[in-house]
Amino acid sequence: MSMQALSIAASGMLAAADRLSASAQRVAAGDQQAEKNAEPRDVDYAKERVEQIGASTDFKANAAVVRTADKMSGALLDMKV
Repeated sequence: MSMQALSIAASGMLAAADRLSASAQRVAAGDQQAEKNAEPRDVDYAKERVEQIGASTDFKANAAVVRTADKMSGALLDMKV
């Protein structure tokens, strides 16, 4: 059970990191386009910020699952010894 929770949480952390990276790339690309062309940016910065906050929150929640699963495994091992 604990190993499955670790695997699921690790996958969630990777997905959250990917979301954050993709959002950061969209913002950076929009900034580069604006600098080169002096055109209005087509990036919705508010939407991207919300995406970044959501990804950060998801990452933290999955990290908490990892910590809890680790503590549970430690407690189980302590009981068996």
